[in-house]
Amino acid sequence: MTALPREDYRSIELYGSHQTQVELDLSDNTNLWGTNPAIIDLMRSMSVEALARYPEVYADTLRDAVAERFNIGKECVTTGAGSDDLLDSAFRAAFSPGSVVSFPSPTFSMVSTLARMNGLEDHAVPWESALADPSLLLKSKPAVVYICRPNNPTGALAPEDWVERLLGLRGPGGPLVVLDEAYADFAGETMIRRGIQTPSLLVVRTTSKASGLAGIRCGFGVAKEEVVLEIEKSRGPYKVARFAMEAAATAVLDADEWTAQMVAKCVRNRERLWSEISKRDLQPLGSRTNFILFAAPSGSAHDDALALRQDGVAIRPFSDIPIIGEGLRVTVGPWPLMTRFLNVLDRHLSLLADKEAS
Repeated sequence: MTALPREDYRSIELYGSHQTQVELDLSDNTNLWGTNPAIIDLMRSMSVEALARYPEVYADTLRDAVAERFNIGKECVTTGAGSDDLLDSAFRAAFSPGSVVSFPSPTFSMVSTLARMNGLEDHAVPWESALADPSLLLKSKPAVVYICRPNNPTGALAPEDWVERLLGLRGPGGPLVVLDEAYADFAGETMIRRGIQTPSLLVVRTTSKASGLAGIRCGFGVAKEEVVLEIEKSRGPYKVARFAMEAAATAVLDADEWTAQMVAKCVRNRERLWSEISKRDLQPLGSRTNFILFAAPSGSAHDDALALRQDGVAIRPFSDIPIIGEGLRVTVGPWPLMTRFLNVLDRHLSLLADKEAS
């Protein structure tokens, strides 16, 4: 018997290892408008000395920026190499043998993987059932409850009063609730200040979506000081690179300028694209994010996604989606890119119609 692989790692696959590049990638929900020009200026101004030295131990520059932006104490801010890193650290901090992470399903696919990577069991509750009765998320006596708000991949926004009900149901000594707000900018609402008011609540944000900084892998979380302390222990030092820290800090403080303008464009195009997909009878789900999930026209999301990829456009297939079953998720971007996507989709629909008629 060898030490590697770990027995509980045998079923874990590398993320996206099967994917190849395409001309137009609309599969990963990144910012298709690019990034803030202020970040480009920052990149050009970085000194060799700054790059040659270790970054700040716990990314205090970014913590200061988040504290200023949301008018909270710096001690209530934690940071990481993307929001995935924060989820990873939070799960590890909450670990004890037999611990459970519960979540409404479908949701962000990495949650189940991160749970298993850290020795926790994952417990999925059907989305509609959890919305009707949030206590179902607590029945497995979880160490962590994960909520993606707005949700990926459906785009739905769990009501704020539903989150409050869940928090109230926990009782003293209840689980850590992780509220993932990766797409909150596109929804126009946040519960981030709730993080400093509520015991065992962590609100997580990323710079990969609205801020247009997916390439730097940087995120932050807000919680009471005692929660932040445990996550910092679990995460370890020097996790955020110097440029990533300074770029994220710039983006956080400039959120009312470039980011707000970009979000407004995205929301307009989201509604326009939703209308176009609806005209094609593909049952697009309502979205409060920068993507739209719609029914797979052939009934096989995998086959449809493969056909579009062969025509130069990548979108993401999903199965077991409430209401629509098999679904396809497309990232919203500038309208010329959306036109190109619709043209490729129409060619695919035409081929499906011809096949059905023959």
